[in-house]
Amino acid sequence: MTETLRRHHDTYPTRTGRHDTVLDRPGPVVRGSAADGPIDAQTLQGFESKGYLSVERLVGPEELDLLRAELARMSQDPGVRADERTVIEAKSRQVRSIFDVHRTSEIFKKIANDPRVVQRARQILGSEVYIHQSRVNFKPGFEGKEFSWHSDFETWHAEDGMPSPRAVSISISLTDNYSFNGPLMIMPGSHHRYVSCGGETPEDNYKSSLIMQGAGTPDKQTLTRFADDYGIDVLEGKAGGAVMFDSNAMHASNGNVSPYPRSNIFIVFNSVENTLVEPFGAAEPRPDYIGVRDFTPAG
Repeated sequence: MTETLRRHHDTYPTRTGRHDTVLDRPGPVVRGSAADGPIDAQTLQGFESKGYLSVERLVGPEELDLLRAELARMSQDPGVRADERTVIEAKSRQVRSIFDVHRTSEIFKKIANDPRVVQRARQILGSEVYIHQSRVNFKPGFEGKEFSWHSDFETWHAEDGMPSPRAVSISISLTDNYSFNGPLMIMPGSHHRYVSCGGETPEDNYKSSLIMQGAGTPDKQTLTRFADDYGIDVLEGKAGGAVMFDSNAMHASNGNVSPYPRSNIFIVFNSVENTLVEPFGAAEPRPDYIGVRDFTPAG
């Protein structure tokens, strides 16, 4: 399919002009019902409205210890640090993220395919799901860097070829999330509107964007308008809890200048009815360890 024809059929065009454009998102967000999984009807309704939900306790203390130990092992392993799937902060030389952990670690593979996680994703998306991306994120005390405001779907659409925002992310906290150590921030309700970003995608954009976002980041005027319209929720919570949020939700996190580190496991589930095609806003798809092209159902 030619680039012109593909853009003509693109419901979510992006990186095609000089300025941001805000579009309404068509269709429902939640595709399942309370009968389809562990999420009750009220919580599903809240997800449809706000674009996220919180799980106070997803994993227990023993599981948490196991996950933390694996996190420490991987971050200190010279082979893992040298691997292309690991993102290192240029200045501090601290690990920022390790990608593809559901395929490189048996411990993270187990939690990524756990029914407590997968059934919730199936329930929201209304179908079988596969893992589009997995990673662990680190925000060490005093040095953890920020993640700028963005919609994940905009990047996954432009650079991975995800057709629609029928995907959901889960962030499992391995440390306590305080208001001051760089927790997740979401603009509740922003997932109902899609920001078509200006500019173009640089070649091999992922090599820099995984450290600091550039292409696909909305401009300040758009973000200010969104903040005025939707507000900002700061998602605090205890270790072992989790947050699930829609792929198009506008979110970010501040840098961590506190003494208290913040780490999480981040897993993205995409509907098997929404599998990747050619990128809509880039010359080539990102590597498979960032946008997985094995569509085998999870769980």
